[in-house]
Amino acid sequence: MQARQTLADIQHLLTTVLKAPTRWQGLAPFADTDGDLAAQVLDEAAKFVDSAIAPLQRSGDEEGCRFDSGQVHTPAGFRDAYQAFWQAGWPSLSCAPDDGGQGLPAVLECVLFEWLAGANHGWTMAPGLLHGAYECIKHHASDELKAQYLEKVATGEWLATMCLTEAHAGSDLGMVRTRGVPQPDGSARVNGSKIFISGGEHDLTDNIVHLVLARLPDAPAGPKGLSLFLVPKVLQDGTRNAVVCERIEEKMGLHGSPTCVMRFDDATGWLVGEPNKGLNAMFVMMNAARLHVGLQGIGLLEAAWQKASAYAAERRQMRAPGAKDTSLIQDHPAIRRILHTQRAWIDGGRVLAYHTALQLDGAKHSTDAGERAAAQRWCALVTPVLKAALTDQAFHGASACLQVFGGHGYVREWGIEQIVRDARVAMIYEGTNEIQAIDLLVRKVLADGGQGLATLLTTLPGAAPSAAASARRHALVEITQTLAIAAQSDPELPYWVADDYLRAVALVLLEWAWAQIGAARPHRAEQQSTAATDRWTPPAQAFAQWVLPEFDLRTTILRQRIAQAFEFRPQEATSA
Repeated sequence: MQARQTLADIQHLLTTVLKAPTRWQGLAPFADTDGDLAAQVLDEAAKFVDSAIAPLQRSGDEEGCRFDSGQVHTPAGFRDAYQAFWQAGWPSLSCAPDDGGQGLPAVLECVLFEWLAGANHGWTMAPGLLHGAYECIKHHASDELKAQYLEKVATGEWLATMCLTEAHAGSDLGMVRTRGVPQPDGSARVNGSKIFISGGEHDLTDNIVHLVLARLPDAPAGPKGLSLFLVPKVLQDGTRNAVVCERIEEKMGLHGSPTCVMRFDDATGWLVGEPNKGLNAMFVMMNAARLHVGLQGIGLLEAAWQKASAYAAERRQMRAPGAKDTSLIQDHPAIRRILHTQRAWIDGGRVLAYHTALQLDGAKHSTDAGERAAAQRWCALVTPVLKAALTDQAFHGASACLQVFGGHGYVREWGIEQIVRDARVAMIYEGTNEIQAIDLLVRKVLADGGQGLATLLTTLPGAAPSAAASARRHALVEITQTLAIAAQSDPELPYWVADDYLRAVALVLLEWAWAQIGAARPHRAEQQSTAATDRWTPPAQAFAQWVLPEFDLRTTILRQRIAQAFEFRPQEATSA
């Protein structure tokens, strides 16, 4: 992906649509960060991504990572690129200055990582967990641990991992068996094995900070008995800790990122946070990672769109309707539908993701309690939607972009097939998309009977919605309320329909996003050129014609399944 190619679009969305500089300057830490400074940061970020990271995309995929007796060698050029990345200060954009960071708004970091993922997803897996690890250590670690590790992680000098999954447990963290045994000196001995650990071993940095879920000896069973431990690859005295990479996985994609099986053999670690409350600390990291995975979806889809759009503008084949001569592929309605539909997802998804990043800063720094509560509500409800909906579209949309190439898309030289392979994993990691849907509906929406979601929908910023948009919001609230009632007699119901529900929420939010884009467009009399109009008109039309109608499909499925639950209830009562 060419990051500089997206600069004008992103500046428009941030400055004109979301009024981001005005919003972040209302928060004390960013009062001096004006739009010009932000534009300069993004301009330099785009140059770095295009010059240092994007050229390693194909070579990293073809060479892959190499495992040799416990050591992992990343593809040629990856270490040099990473050293340049952290030394230039890019990992620390939004970290606090007191921790070695630059103290910039979170949304600028989000744009950077969107670009990185689109340019080279495999390489970007390495720093992808840094910000979450930083937040976890900052808010939960002891002062002693923070003194040793916080700045190293904030600046990216040392990379970090998130060690959750075990072979027998999968996503069921309550089954974790890794143990941490306290020692007289305040440390712990950590024993156990973890799988699917991104960047568990590599040669990019001199140390790796592992954040490991494990159980204390007297811990209760299940997720309430998990504690979190910081286990470095290299100890403070320079000796190698008892952390062993047993192998790296041979994967469908992301060949430039080592996915490791890790073993901890009496490894030295230290408790992070309170005993038996490790998930509280880990979820800080996981939630940060989930927003970044949603941004990966946008970046990957943008990369696929750029390739398909460029190919469609050069390749001629057959005659488009009404044409006299062989036409460019982009002139065929079927191809225009594909390209405009993906642009609708990219542009709308950016508005939602960037608004979420602005809300993250508002939740931390606003002096108004009501604003903080509203921002926290938005982030809690919308983060799983972004992770699931945008990664789903990244894979299926990239596959649609591959279709633009015809047979050429199925061979390596055009690069589109790599994006399809790499994008598939984003639907799986950091909680599968099905888990995101269950988290949204069961744990967050139904927990308060749908009141939080209703409040979010009725307080969406911007002008009053159209009659049709208002009707869709009301329909979603009504379905939510009915679901809450039906679930009392059919506990399985929310789990059956969670995916449909999340998709319906995503479409309503995207409709709001496109309304904000539309409201920011100049009136026809004020428009300077047809080109400015055409940039946003085709995807807006594609959203209305090809994307939004899915809302009716999802709500029909939801209503039918709810009706079945109510139909069965009298019969069950009679048989009882």
